[in-house]
Amino acid sequence: MGISPGKPPAASAVEQNVYKVFPNDLNSEYTVFGGLVMALCDRTALIVAERHSGQTCVTAAVDSLNFVGPARAGETLIVKAAVNRAWTSSMEIGVRVAAENSHTGESRHVVSAYLTFVAVDRDGRPTPVPAVLPETDAEQRRYDGAQRRRDARIAARS
Repeated sequence: MGISPGKPPAASAVEQNVYKVFPNDLNSEYTVFGGLVMALCDRTALIVAERHSGQTCVTAAVDSLNFVGPARAGETLIVKAAVNRAWTSSMEIGVRVAAENSHTGESRHVVSAYLTFVAVDRDGRPTPVPAVLPETDAEQRRYDGAQRRRDARIAARS
């Protein structure tokens, strides 16, 4: 069975991965431990990568993970992720995390991240993935931005 010629981001997106914050999730400043949020981003992005590719995927790079605000005990973390672009065997996944007050519904942006995953076959070798077919202006902007970030990542390795 061959790979799909392409898929829209919506076909593999995670719209709402929720995580309730409890006291054991806090750091010494009584805000959510950053490592927990990083793991939630990585796990949610993995789901998107495997949905898009139909393959086992591994994290290849975290291009950025920006904490723009704290989350606190009692809040609910809402993680959204979608594939921005795919190349031969790699994919960039964009992740956004919001902290929500479950009582009031108030929500605020707390983390943005870009992770790159590689699809691998049963022998652990990179394997081809479907292209990304943007359908909206926002998806096209993310698609174009992913190429710029990839170019910068490759240039930094040189």
